[in-house]
Amino acid sequence: MNTWKRPLIALCGFGLLAAAYERTTEQGVMTNAARAYLASLTPELRARSTFPFGTDERMNWHFVPLERKGVALREMTSAQKHLAEALLSAGLSQQGVIKAHTIMSLDQILKEMEKGTGPERDPEKYYVSIFGEPSEQGTWGYRFEGHHISLNFTIVNGKIASSPSFFGDNPAMVKEGPRAGLRALMREEDLGRELVKSLDDAQRATAIVDKTAPKDIITFDSRKAALSGQPNGISASKMTGAQFDKLQALLAEYANNVPGTVAQAREEQIRKAGKNIWFAWSGGVNKGDPHYYRIQTASFLIEYDDTQDHANHIHSVWRDFNGDWGEDLLKDHYQAAHRP
Repeated sequence: MNTWKRPLIALCGFGLLAAAYERTTEQGVMTNAARAYLASLTPELRARSTFPFGTDERMNWHFVPLERKGVALREMTSAQKHLAEALLSAGLSQQGVIKAHTIMSLDQILKEMEKGTGPERDPEKYYVSIFGEPSEQGTWGYRFEGHHISLNFTIVNGKIASSPSFFGDNPAMVKEGPRAGLRALMREEDLGRELVKSLDDAQRATAIVDKTAPKDIITFDSRKAALSGQPNGISASKMTGAQFDKLQALLAEYANNVPGTVAQAREEQIRKAGKNIWFAWSGGVNKGDPHYYRIQTASFLIEYDDTQDHANHIHSVWRDFNGDWGEDLLKDHYQAAHRP
């Protein structure tokens, strides 16, 4: 081969790789998945699944088994359902997809356990809602939500906000039947306990802010993430290197539920926080004890609670104090649009 051709071929190959990368950005994947899902719907289902971006419904989130707006998986044809699940996957990493589908499957176990005595349980009672017109560079969002899942994504000028982001599970550990031992949120529980048990007595006295865990995450389904007072618990600056590594592993578990650059944005928040991170624990520290923890920085909050159903029922959430539903991205967008 002529020597002059080799650099040209390499350059072309690089160009193709770059083009492929441009085609597979997270916002592009989300946009294409949303368009494909909408195109598969009948006019009636499409009308029910779409809302104006500015509607109040966009921030109307829950994680309990309520009837919701949007279209439920159980109302869809097989093809529509596959496309809805593709849209769910577009906003999650591989580990996030596994958690979501495992959590959804637990409704069947609850249905069998409760024998019709509790709320309606259905692994396909999960709803898709799209706000605005899907576009890589425009302003729009989508929500996938049902019992123990609320995933909210907002895209503004190609940037993605991924909170509130809620995962829960009940039972936290399946105790009988062919799926005995299954734990959808195993690492959220184990890494948190590993961290608190690594603290010495003095550190633990600071980290444990209450001997009794709250009945649920404190922010619950509030539209604005807020906690009263100053952060409490133990500061990361008071941890040993090994303890700080355990805290980082716990943070990474939450950050890496979302894909690629979306996870990187969470990781950047963690990096900027440095040692200005507070870890607070309530309740017992041994397996089976009702317990709660939160991780708080200036920009984001993680809450986790396992107290219900004899401490076998987990709620966990990532909230951004100024960035839920892309509020910070929207603020920057509007300010830029009105600059003289």
